[in-house]
Amino acid sequence: MAKKTITVRFKKSTIGCTQSQIDTVRGLGLRKLRQESTLPNTPAVRGMIKKVIHLVDVVKEE
Repeated sequence: MAKKTITVRFKKSTIGCTQSQIDTVRGLGLRKLRQESTLPNTPAVRGMIKKVIHLVDVVKEE
């Protein structure tokens, strides 16, 4: 069985966001706008995405 993954894209700048949200985006492996990162689909990663859902798009779930 293959590992489940989720791909997120950085869509909006973190200017004006709290330091916690900035750290969460960085923790998702995103640094530049329109950059994509593929991560394991775990509850921890899903919680991070939920925290900054206004800054990222979920591109693909596998």
